Amino acid sequence: MRYTKNQAEVVAIKALGWLSAQDDLMMTFLGATGSGLDDVRERAGDADFLASVMDFILMDDNWVRGFCDEQSLPYDAPQHLRMALPGGALPNWT
Repeated sequence: MRYTKNQAEVVAIKALGWLSAQDDLMMTFLGATGSGLDDVRERAGDADFLASVMDFILMDDNWVRGFCDEQSLPYDAPQHLRMALPGGALPNWT
């Protein structure tokens, strides 16, 4: 499935909400990205920041399944969503 940038941003905001509801995982995200809670609040609508949220979730199959199960999304949705956000385009090797 193809997502528009706007659709991807909306779902990525939901992903951020899902992440925020899990204290341990949120702390792992903050540590991995070097972000603080203030950064999360200030940049929650920033497409580049939302791309980092999706990158983080895509790091672990359990996180992908957990998010997708909660949002009733197919398990490949995060990958397709990520492709619609900045820096997510597949490279053209030709």
